[in-house]
Amino acid sequence: MRTAPPLARYRQEVDEYLRSLVPDRAPQPLYQMVRYHLGWEDAEGRPDHASGKGLRSSLCLLTCEAAGGELRQALPAAAAVELVHNFSLVHDDIQDRDAERHHRPTVWKLWGEAQAINAGDAILALAHLTILRLGDEGVSAPMVFAAARALDERTLEMVEGQTLDIWLEDRLDVGLPGYIEMIEKKTGALFDCALTLGALVAGADSAVIQQLGSIGRTLGTAFQIRDDMLGIWGDVSKTGKPRGADIRRRKKSSPLVYALNDARSGARHELRAIYGKPALDDEDVARVLSCLEDAGAQDYCVRLAAERKESALVALGQLELKPRQAAEFREAAEFLLEREF
Repeated sequence: MRTAPPLARYRQEVDEYLRSLVPDRAPQPLYQMVRYHLGWEDAEGRPDHASGKGLRSSLCLLTCEAAGGELRQALPAAAAVELVHNFSLVHDDIQDRDAERHHRPTVWKLWGEAQAINAGDAILALAHLTILRLGDEGVSAPMVFAAARALDERTLEMVEGQTLDIWLEDRLDVGLPGYIEMIEKKTGALFDCALTLGALVAGADSAVIQQLGSIGRTLGTAFQIRDDMLGIWGDVSKTGKPRGADIRRRKKSSPLVYALNDARSGARHELRAIYGKPALDDEDVARVLSCLEDAGAQDYCVRLAAERKESALVALGQLELKPRQAAEFREAAEFLLEREF
C-alpha cells in the first residue's frame, strides 16, 4: 500500500516490533485472529501482506526524531498507538457491519461477532502492555506513567467519538460544530496521541508536547474529512469500500452535514426525507449523490480539510524542530489530504 516516503521508512521497524509482541501460538484462535487482522496471515494461517497504512505509528516516530529523540526509544509508543487504532477497527467493523477491510473479509465475518470482540479486546490489552515497554528502552518511570496516561485518555476520547458517530446516524439536526467535535475525538484524538507520545519520549518540554498534540489533532480532523470524501466518492479498487458505503449507513459525514445545512431548501428536504428511511436502496444513494453534487459538497470538504492542514502546518512552523524531519512532516501532511485510499 503506497504511502508518503517519510512515513513509509518507518513501516518495517514498526511491523517487526509489532510481530515480536503477538504470541505465535498456532493452535490458539485468539492470536490467529489478531495476526489475520494485522495483515500478517490469511484466514488459513498462511503468510500474507495486507497490513494498513501505519500512519499513526509513523507519525509518532517522525515526531520523536523531529523533537530530537531516538527512534528506537519511541518504538513501544508507536506500536501501542498502532494497536489501539487496530482495536478500534475490529470493533468498528462490527458496529458498521463492514464485511471487508483491505479487500479481505473482516474478522467478524470470518469468526463471528463474539470472537471478533475478543480479538479487539486482546489487541487493546496488548497496547496497554506495550506502552509499559518504554521502560525497557531507558525511558524514566515518570515518563512511562505519563505516556500510559496519555494513551488511555486519548483512547477514551476515541471511544467517545465513535459513540457520537453512531448516535448521529439517527439524527438530522447535525451542525458543523457537532460534527467537528465528533471527529476531533473519533480520529483527532489518536493522531494527537501519536504526536504527544513521540514528543514525550524525545524529552520535549510540556509546552512543545502540548503544541504537537494539538497539531496532531488538527491533522487528524483533516484526515477524517478526506476519509469522509473517500467513503462517498472513493474508487472501490483503492479504498476497498463500495461507492456510497457511508451513505447506505446514513453516516453524518462532512459532505452530508454540509448539504443538510447549506444546500438549497429543496435538496435539504429531499436529503432529510431519504435519511429518515430505515434503510436506503440504490435509488436513494443515487439521489443523495445528486444532491451532494448540486450543493457543491465535495468542493466544500476539500476547502475544509485544506484549512485544517494549513493551520497545522503554520503551528508546526512555529516550533524549533530538526529541519529534515520538519520538511518530512509537511510532506506527510500533504499526503494525508491527497491520498486515495
